[in-house]
Amino acid sequence: MRVVVIGGSAAGLMCALVLARGGHDVVIVERDDLAPAADVEAAAAAAFRAAAPQVVQPHVVLATFREILRERLPDVYEGILAAGAVEASLVSQMPPGITDRAPRPGDERLTFLFSRRATVDWVLARAAAAEPGVEVRYGTPVTGLVADDGRPPRVRGVQTARGDLDADLVVDASGRRTALDRWLAPLGARRSDVTRAECGLAYYSRQYRVRDAALPGPLTTRTVVGLDEFVAGIWGGDNGSMQLALAPLASDRRFTAARDPAVFDAVLRTVPFCAPWMDLLEPTTALHVMGGLHNTLRRLVVDGEPVALGVHAVGDVVCTTNPTFARGLSLAARTVAALADVVAATPGDLRGQALAMDRVVARDVAPWYADQAVNDAAAAARLRHVVEGTPAPVESPSGRLDFGRLRAAAQTDATAFRALWRVMGMVGRPEEVYEDPALEERVREVLVAHPPVRPPQPTRDELEAALAGAPAARVPVVG
Repeated sequence: MRVVVIGGSAAGLMCALVLARGGHDVVIVERDDLAPAADVEAAAAAAFRAAAPQVVQPHVVLATFREILRERLPDVYEGILAAGAVEASLVSQMPPGITDRAPRPGDERLTFLFSRRATVDWVLARAAAAEPGVEVRYGTPVTGLVADDGRPPRVRGVQTARGDLDADLVVDASGRRTALDRWLAPLGARRSDVTRAECGLAYYSRQYRVRDAALPGPLTTRTVVGLDEFVAGIWGGDNGSMQLALAPLASDRRFTAARDPAVFDAVLRTVPFCAPWMDLLEPTTALHVMGGLHNTLRRLVVDGEPVALGVHAVGDVVCTTNPTFARGLSLAARTVAALADVVAATPGDLRGQALAMDRVVARDVAPWYADQAVNDAAAAARLRHVVEGTPAPVESPSGRLDFGRLRAAAQTDATAFRALWRVMGMVGRPEEVYEDPALEERVREVLVAHPPVRPPQPTRDELEAALAGAPAARVPVVG
């Protein structure tokens, strides 16, 4: 089968490799010039592009992407390690409040992989360039779809700025800004069904190189904390890189000043868990800002019927979620693996393929969209209460297990910590964790014994002084 994949970022590259190794001839068409750079540092330096701003934001590779990659493309996984990414055990990521650090069966599934997103894409691009069944055409924007008339229409290829390409199957991996509905409209197809919920946050981030000095923590540090007025985080990466970010409310205009790297650094210096790192890091990229983000879920089956035949979607075209949770790669891997299996099982049944993929989205993707939408609404309500003076958010009924309670208990309890990372890593489904009566009881007991403690953070005056450009006071190192 000849397959055209629209988009040459991680989802498209992974899709092309998996399908090619399943015996198909695959052409990737990508509007930008994403030919792999000479090395990982050159790739990181050139990674920013407006069509995919998340590529330069902080990343860590979580369970589902790691697991699927090791199963479907083990050589690519080994290539990411060879490129400088670092594995870290689940136990190594436990917060200081957890004293029970004995490994347990199943921990291996929740191993972290620390890498910049640009490095993951670089390894995938090199693998695609070397794959016999894959042709990559960079600098080739897609302008539409080619289809036979019908209800629904039968897609048979793509229109590009360099001419039409015939295909037995088209896969849209063009990302969160896909033009799929615009391409479908001239064919007489129905629009896809898209559900949206605000993330509520804007992201300011920068990448750094660690100086040769004694560090306040391991290079596999990952700490993300929701403070009273913003979220702050630090993530390790590959090859001694560190990634730092601020995420305030998108409506909080005070943080516009953080576009200035000096102000960005000053704000981070007010955050106790970030401050000790700041004198030990050299910036390696510009400061990047990302906003206007939504959690989105797209269905290509509406009222029980495919909007078109012969076209599928993977990755961010299907679902986007809050980048702080780092689920994008895992959602991409899950949709790619499902597509490969569906095509292999029903090679000539295009309607059956569309319906099967929609069942996958409903079962294995939609719960994560819903979970993220609820979490983001709660987090944004808490921030707005402090920053804008809106009414205090209503807490969930006492004892009911949700993400917030689980995350609070995970600061001191090993069982809750493992359950949290099952949710974060997309191992199982959210309801399987939240509706576990034994876990619900344990979390209740933990929170009674160890009530959540407000994390150390700047005062309002300290934060606003940093945002105004005043040098931040030195924050004492705790512990």
